[in-house]
Amino acid sequence: MVGWWLRTALRAPLPALAIRFATGGAFRGARSAELHSSPDTQTGEKQVKTLAQSVQSMGFAFALLALLSASACTSEPGAQPADLVIRGGRVLTLDASAPEGAALAVSGNSILAVGSVEAIEPFIGEGTTVIELRPENLVLPGLIDAHGHYMSLGESLMQLDLRTPRTWDDIVALVDDAAAQAEPGEWIVGRGWHQDKWDTPPVPVIEGLPTHASLSAVSPENPVMLIHVSGHGVFVNGRALELLGVSADTPDPEGGEFVRDDAGNPTGMLRETAQDLARAAVAEWESSRSPEEIEAYRRRQVELAGANALEHGITEVHDMGASFETIDFFKRMADEGSLPLRIYAHIEEPAERLEERLADYRMVGYGDGFLTVRGVGEKVLDGALGVHGGWLLEPYADMPRTVGFNVTPVEDIRRSAELAAEHGFQMAIQGIGDRAARELFDIYEEVFEANPELEDLRWRIEHCQIIHPDDMPRFAELGVIASIRGVFATSDGPWVTSRLGDERTRERGYAYQSMFQAGATVINGTDPPVEDINPMVNFHRSVTRKMENGEVFLPEQRLTREQALASYTVNPAFAAFEEDLKGTLAPGKLADI
Repeated sequence: MVGWWLRTALRAPLPALAIRFATGGAFRGARSAELHSSPDTQTGEKQVKTLAQSVQSMGFAFALLALLSASACTSEPGAQPADLVIRGGRVLTLDASAPEGAALAVSGNSILAVGSVEAIEPFIGEGTTVIELRPENLVLPGLIDAHGHYMSLGESLMQLDLRTPRTWDDIVALVDDAAAQAEPGEWIVGRGWHQDKWDTPPVPVIEGLPTHASLSAVSPENPVMLIHVSGHGVFVNGRALELLGVSADTPDPEGGEFVRDDAGNPTGMLRETAQDLARAAVAEWESSRSPEEIEAYRRRQVELAGANALEHGITEVHDMGASFETIDFFKRMADEGSLPLRIYAHIEEPAERLEERLADYRMVGYGDGFLTVRGVGEKVLDGALGVHGGWLLEPYADMPRTVGFNVTPVEDIRRSAELAAEHGFQMAIQGIGDRAARELFDIYEEVFEANPELEDLRWRIEHCQIIHPDDMPRFAELGVIASIRGVFATSDGPWVTSRLGDERTRERGYAYQSMFQAGATVINGTDPPVEDINPMVNFHRSVTRKMENGEVFLPEQRLTREQALASYTVNPAFAAFEEDLKGTLAPGKLADI
């Protein structure tokens, strides 16, 4: 059965702002794109769209915000012709030996040379595509989002978008419209709400959250699952609670809870592991579709996520939480040449399954360099602060009854770490709260000490939102990479002090500059679909820490522009063991631009 949201998604157009560009025979399935100068003044957007429509395959990706003109030129006798030359702007290489240039030349999927316009001129041949930039245009290494959920990003673009509604009533109205289009029994799924971002609290309200009554009233024949922006909780309606068998008598699962009213009845909010019931029910409903529908849906996820990334200049995503089955799907698409951008994947499976299959899944540079699998993650050790799930050393200031949740058991994480060390995998585990981060430092240190022959492991802690000062030096001491979400500081800033209190927030919260000063390798990303994948927003928020209300959140923790750029280029390339291939613009490296 194809749900209302799948029917809509399969008809949705793809964005056309990103350029998928292939210029030489080294690109798989490539065909040349010819650009011609035009005497009219409509060269910018028109040529971007023409180029996007004319090119089949990708050797590198880049976002062109203002493409003015391009022309075919001839080369000097004896010079090696390039497939592509970009010139006229400022080329910021991030390569210490040659930090800047005004042009670069590309052959196949590799950079030939970087230098002045005059130095690159000999590389222009009869078949070379030349892109002329304005002097103010900036050419950068391809941006790497160091933490995302690739398939979830694609799926989120096919669901109700709950990021923009300003009240709970607005969300109910969206569900009302969707229910009017849905067949009875179809699941209605949305994602992106956050109770602390609404203009007014819902009525009635329990722990800052609504109850399901108004939602249930507009969707009596359809189960509804509304995913919190963090992904660490869902809100469901009465029909869903009935299908799930959740009542006042249902005990809370380990690592989660059903939020209840004063009479003990479930309100509809399922925190952390409690949401697994709803997600499993949606998955079972989706499995009733035909194999052809399922395949089309998964390919659409890949297509939409890739287009969304490329239109923002993202050339690689560090994908968190891929199952073995998803890796198999990625591998099949890589064999076809169908992956739209590079994926550096981390596997999320219970330790028992990792013990059985992990050794068979390590692959580096598979599918012409579009798929690498050498990580275990994100295997969330704790939950999210927004739903009071982050695992803290002390109780929440606004909910003293809890310190959050240990979601994936510590012993599972420890055994996964042992297997990762045994099979040459990187660990990349979520540690949002300070208790979770400390547990990860302890586990990593234990495994490092038990395997002294292993060097340069580059294990990671994901999110690192609350770090106790005593643990900050351990990043450098253990060689652990700090994987941050710069934009979280400004998204969470308006409400995080209520969770932690002022003193704890200033001492431990979102201390990204402190991580740099402590000697950590810091990498950045947007955690899509939790936040928009747009790296410019993340860059701006990392540098300014300016929230939507105009206030600056913990200004002493702002990153410099150089640090923010490194966190999207050279540092994530290092974190993926790919510093010899990408992260800077230098001869011989991949032409990810």
